[in-house]
Amino acid sequence: MSNVISMEVITSKIFVIRGKKVMLDGDLAFFYEVTTKRLNEQVKRNIKWFPEDCVPRTYVEVRKEA
Repeated sequence: MSNVISMEVITSKIFVIRGKKVMLDGDLAFFYEVTTKRLNEQVKRNIKWFPEDCVPRTYVEVRKEA
């Protein structure tokens, strides 16, 4: 990563929804300097690397809970 991102910027991108901390995939992709599409591809391929409470979920999965 070529630029250092301040903690203030990162924490400003974290939202609390239904008591859970949420970060949008577009913001995460920006931090890692990749496209959102590429980030989502890598998450899908490497899902086992993520802790259970940190796994990104699709909009469809969230809608099923509502």
